[in-house]
Amino acid sequence: MSETLQNPAGQAGGTSASPAAVHGEQIVLDAVTKRYPRQASPAVDNISMTIPAGEIVMLVGPSGCGKTTTMKMINRLIEPTSGRILIGDEDVTDQNPNELRRRIGYVIQGAGLFPHMTVGENVGLVPGLLKWDKGRIRSRVDELLELVNLDPAQYRDRHPRELSGGQQQRVGVARGLASDPPVLLMDEPFGAVDPITRQRLQDELLRLQEELHKTIVFVTHDFDEAVKLGDRIAVLQVGSELVQYDTPEQILAHPANEFVEGFVGEGATLKQLTLTRVGDVELDQAAVVHIGDSPAVAADRARALGREHVIVLDERDRPQRWVSLRELQRPGALDQVRRDREVEVVSLTSTLNDALDVMLTSSHGVVLVTGPRNAYHGVIRVETIMEAMQAQQAAEPEHPATPEAPAGAPS
Repeated sequence: MSETLQNPAGQAGGTSASPAAVHGEQIVLDAVTKRYPRQASPAVDNISMTIPAGEIVMLVGPSGCGKTTTMKMINRLIEPTSGRILIGDEDVTDQNPNELRRRIGYVIQGAGLFPHMTVGENVGLVPGLLKWDKGRIRSRVDELLELVNLDPAQYRDRHPRELSGGQQQRVGVARGLASDPPVLLMDEPFGAVDPITRQRLQDELLRLQEELHKTIVFVTHDFDEAVKLGDRIAVLQVGSELVQYDTPEQILAHPANEFVEGFVGEGATLKQLTLTRVGDVELDQAAVVHIGDSPAVAADRARALGREHVIVLDERDRPQRWVSLRELQRPGALDQVRRDREVEVVSLTSTLNDALDVMLTSSHGVVLVTGPRNAYHGVIRVETIMEAMQAQQAAEPEHPATPEAPAGAPS
């Protein structure tokens, strides 16, 4: 089955790049098949699809549908039995597989870091294989660690065992980007972390994509993740039959058949919240102060806005913790403020669904919103999310339109 989509005017899911900003390359699967010996049915059967340059395409489907096999044939970790795979204008089935893999980023579940290597050595592995000089490798490692919000001075010389699961996965993403590849393959990379860390890693990927505009092929079994991250979603059945390949909006609004409806599942209205980013709605402002500010001035700011708390930022405008008016009565209350790891934060690339999930556990009635480099941008209120839900419901027809029967057709 072959489907090639035109670039729609209004993309949902992941971020889309203008042609001038695209750093990825188009991928074309042309009648690709994978057969294993002594198996009656092919693992992947004659799949054809075009993955536009600079977009995130999600491969989603049940276990055994061939989504991981399809992805691994792109970098020839699995050799196709027949068909062509083009990256840009080059047929990768004609290339040296080892050289090919050094030009394609690859991120797997659990990060797959080498435990005996430091973080810096893990990230610099592929550039080393490409014979980059040591100074260039070190500069690239530090650049990428900064990009994934890991301070190079703090993390470069650590070993994977000294990192949390989320930190390891960030290093895995940095390693996948190390040689600046046009294509990044991601095989359920966030499946082994807790839900809160997973949401933050998803946000981080979307933030990176806004800057990098790679072509990303991402395998997941989680349809909600596919809706959140994907510019397009490919829904596969067993044998890699391409049941539907479209934007998240179109799949949610017009599932191709009952199989796709089953993936969409219940709660379509809440899933629609996944199509709207926090950065797309109007944010409110909290009472904001910095470490070292006057507690009296901070209290005045809070009262002027009718607030009971202020949010304290560090020198890089990163939220540290909420401080109450009562706490501000203590002299020097803002002199030394330790970061509260439990402070509720979403990013501009988070979805309204993410914000709602975080808000349900918030004790402040609002959730902090951060942007690039985790800098404070504002707060989002539950009323804002409710208004967005009501607007979506009002925009949806109560009943799907029934096409008129042609003249002379039986009623």
